[in-house]
Amino acid sequence: MFDDYVEHPSAPVADSTRARGSLPAVQYEGFEPSPYDQDDNRADVFQDQADIAPPAAPIFQLGEVQCPLSAPLVSLVVSSDSLYMGLANNLIIQIELSRAEQFIRIQIPRKPNEFTIHKLFLDPSGRHLLVTSLQGENWYFYRGWKKPKQLKGFKMVIESVAWNKAALLSSSHSTSTREILVGARNGTIYEAVLDAEEDFFKSQERYLQAVYTLPERHPVTGLKYDMFPPVDPKWALVLVTTPTRIYEFVGKPARRSEEGGRVFTAFFGETAPKIVELPGNVDYSELHVYSPNADQAYSLPKIVAWMNAAGIYHGNLDFESKTDKLIDSAELLPYPPVSSQSGNVPVSMALTEFHFLLLYRDRVLGISNLNEQLAYEEMLPLKPNEQVRGLTSDPVRKTYWVYTDQAIWEIGVSNEHRDVWKIYLEQGKYDAALHYANSASQRDQIMSAQAKAFFNEGRYFQAAQCYAQCSVPFEEVTLKFLDAGERDALRSYLISRLERTRKTDLSQRMMLATWLVEFYLSKCNELDDLVASESVSQDVDNLLAERAILEDDLRHFFETYKANLDSRTVYELIQGHGRTDMYLHYATVIGDYERVVEHWVMEEEWTKAIDVINRQSNLELYYRFAPVLMRQAPKETVDSWLRQRALDPLRLVPALLRLQHAPRDPLSPNHAVRYLNHVIFEQGNTSPTIHNLMITFYASTPLTASSSSKNHPEDDGPLLRFLSTAPSDPLTGKPYYDLDYALRLCKQGGRTQPCVHIYSKMGLWENSVDLALEKGDLELAKINADMPEDDDQLRKKLWLKIAKYVVQDKQDIKMAMRFLENTDLLKIEDILPFFPDFVVIDDFKEEICTALEGYSAHIDALKAEMDEATKNAEAIKQDIAALQKRFITLDAHERCSACAHPLMARQFYVFPCHHTFHADCLIGLTKEFLPAHALRRILALQTELMKTSHTTGIDRAAIANPSLITPAAAAAAAHAGRQPSTHRTLLSANFGSQAGGGGRGGANAFGRSVLSAGDRLRDLIIPDALANLVTAPAGWIPGIGLGGGGAKRDAGEKDAEKAERVRKELEDVLAANCPMCESVVAGLDKPFVQPGEVDASWDL
Repeated sequence: MFDDYVEHPSAPVADSTRARGSLPAVQYEGFEPSPYDQDDNRADVFQDQADIAPPAAPIFQLGEVQCPLSAPLVSLVVSSDSLYMGLANNLIIQIELSRAEQFIRIQIPRKPNEFTIHKLFLDPSGRHLLVTSLQGENWYFYRGWKKPKQLKGFKMVIESVAWNKAALLSSSHSTSTREILVGARNGTIYEAVLDAEEDFFKSQERYLQAVYTLPERHPVTGLKYDMFPPVDPKWALVLVTTPTRIYEFVGKPARRSEEGGRVFTAFFGETAPKIVELPGNVDYSELHVYSPNADQAYSLPKIVAWMNAAGIYHGNLDFESKTDKLIDSAELLPYPPVSSQSGNVPVSMALTEFHFLLLYRDRVLGISNLNEQLAYEEMLPLKPNEQVRGLTSDPVRKTYWVYTDQAIWEIGVSNEHRDVWKIYLEQGKYDAALHYANSASQRDQIMSAQAKAFFNEGRYFQAAQCYAQCSVPFEEVTLKFLDAGERDALRSYLISRLERTRKTDLSQRMMLATWLVEFYLSKCNELDDLVASESVSQDVDNLLAERAILEDDLRHFFETYKANLDSRTVYELIQGHGRTDMYLHYATVIGDYERVVEHWVMEEEWTKAIDVINRQSNLELYYRFAPVLMRQAPKETVDSWLRQRALDPLRLVPALLRLQHAPRDPLSPNHAVRYLNHVIFEQGNTSPTIHNLMITFYASTPLTASSSSKNHPEDDGPLLRFLSTAPSDPLTGKPYYDLDYALRLCKQGGRTQPCVHIYSKMGLWENSVDLALEKGDLELAKINADMPEDDDQLRKKLWLKIAKYVVQDKQDIKMAMRFLENTDLLKIEDILPFFPDFVVIDDFKEEICTALEGYSAHIDALKAEMDEATKNAEAIKQDIAALQKRFITLDAHERCSACAHPLMARQFYVFPCHHTFHADCLIGLTKEFLPAHALRRILALQTELMKTSHTTGIDRAAIANPSLITPAAAAAAAHAGRQPSTHRTLLSANFGSQAGGGGRGGANAFGRSVLSAGDRLRDLIIPDALANLVTAPAGWIPGIGLGGGGAKRDAGEKDAEKAERVRKELEDVLAANCPMCESVVAGLDKPFVQPGEVDASWDL
């Protein structure tokens, strides 16, 4: 505050403090941890620096405020950093301490001889100011106004004002003071409400009424009131002081109105005050209260002090009191002796949290309100004829001001609670002293003193806790407790020391923990001895309860400090005291489950051993104790295994084999089988060892003595179910168990049905049926006979075996007849050879007749099918004949669908889809989509036609079209000396070279070459030559239709018929389908651009 105007004699100290700003503000001493880690080397350096504490700065410092005054200062008030000064020339100076360089001057428009300022009263928010005078005229000023306003209704000399702190601090925009109490010099208390809001019809004096008059009519020198509880006020406390009395009013105020006022109208009339009178010879006094959180609107004061002629009457305010007297622990503090010049009674006072500040005529004193000792004294640097006026304080900002008629001083308060801990320590208030201790050294002194006090009072447990928190040597403390025989308190001390020992001090922690274990065990045994003795039988229940608590504490100790204990040492201690329960608990806590299980196995407590195994996660314990537990408690052991899915079943096989030959109740389940079932079907285990072990258990189960597997097949039920439902390898389809091993076990055990089933699994159907028949199990043989579903011959063979067994071995003809009804593979004639030679036909006469009737019906059905097929063939022939007579009308200008030339120019074909082609165009299109076998057939037919032309002479007169002359005919003509005219060869050059040899041998060679050259078939067909050959009449083909003798004529007719037949077949192949329609389907897999074609339409 007022940094530019206050002289700071301690400024260099402040600078040195800032120079050490890099270190923590709190001074670390003694055992308090430093801000660095324990392993950091800086910790020791910092500790050395902390031990050298700087000299303590004074709590109170008096600094003069440089403020020029134009007239003598009469009164000064401060609140919420707003300071108002009243001068003798009726000038009010306002200073906002946050902007101390700005002065606001408010002039009271009165002459000094007409208006003399008496006192200034400022509300807690610093907004409302009352200026009172000795003439009874009062003025009101609101912050922000340019000039004050006179309170015309306030015709009294005001000595004190009680403000509504809650209303004023809770709203920063309100212009109303709400309810205030005004104390006058005539002993009257007024209730008033002021409002700074400008209203033409209302003055600032909204309400003023006298509510109480003191009986002695002395001036009201002090006035305070508070509503409580703060949030929902239902009660009010009003404190009133005169020069010799203090009044305490506690009652219920009236409900507040919206505009305020009339709260205390009936309050004083209904409430009887508590009065304390302290006579004196001075005519003034002061009333002060202190609130730790005065800046909060709803905070309540904690301390009250009344300065009077006799001394300082002070006490605590207890707003939770059940009585109507709220001033608690009231005391009268006499004034300290001072020089006669200053006077015995102070001029004024102020109240801080721990001190009374007293202002005398030449000095300022500070007295502790805790021990009533003088803590501060400083002389005022007064000038000649300078008079001390008063001491005021800012209740919200906790600042204190001394003013005279010529100067102002600010009392700076810093670290006021510095020595509070010492005072409380001297008074024996250790908890309060700890609250105000600032360093480890201070706390250590407090705890040491408290520990000694507790020990001297016999409160050993409290002393142990305190000793554990102070620096008293460990040996001294332990010896004190041992000398006093307080081992329980010593145990408490050791526990506390162990808790506070650093984790890096491993040796110390281990010794303390081991010693504590010994203490616990000794105490438990001591209690056991007391319980067992008869002298304390009446206190057995209490002892038992104490022992239970102690054992719980020991168990908790094991759990907490297991890392600080040596297991071997602890085991020896526990065994030495014979505490089996603690032995097992400690082993469980440190995870030594093996030791626990061994103990229970030795005690033959199988269930407890299994429970311990279940609570841990080490699988090796399952494997180690599996054999003994499986033999002694198979059900519980298997239940434990089933809950632990991580077990390897192969490592449990030795334990499972323990049950194979162990005696067992026939009615109880086999728990080994139960576990194996779970492993195989629930966990999906595929190990052959596990599956074989399952079969071993099933197959080794002894049959009942009075029955065999044949008579009691239910004994084989579990084995058969497993063989049927056991999972198989998805790749091979075979079961995971060994079929040979299973078959050998079943044979040794005489189990027929399982053997038959295994034979079927192996695919040995005949063996399975033979074995079933050997054992006389006809139904089982029938079941296996139907298993090879894909092989009817094998099934029939198996059924014949069964039939032979029924007829020859059973010699039961009727059963054999019923047997035929079970299968559709055998007939009566199949089993007749098995009947004896001299069997009577009467037994199966009906079956024979039924079979003959069935054959007759079958013959009739076949005959009907043949007749139906004949009718269908005739109908198809008629349809074909009708198709030959079809016709289609064409336009004379019709064009070929392939070459677009006129269709009538040469031979053509018309299809039902109305596509038309020339004969050569049709052949050219058709050969592109015909399959290879059709192309080979075309070439073969061509070969037949060529052979016909080679074996027949050439009639030149019959050659009407030279273009149809074959290469062979051309060669013959050349040999005769005549050059043939221009002609078109029937086949390509390749074909000609193949057939040039002539004769049958050349034709055969040509045919063979064609059949072997499938990739060149299409190149061997010439469309135009083949078209002429196909479409030419019989007389046009060379060598066909020639004249001659009878024999030659007969041969020619045969050749003509053959050529016609070949030509017709060739035509059927070529014109079977429309090439355009057929090529759409046949060319789906062919590219649009054929290999070798150049397509530049897509080039960029």
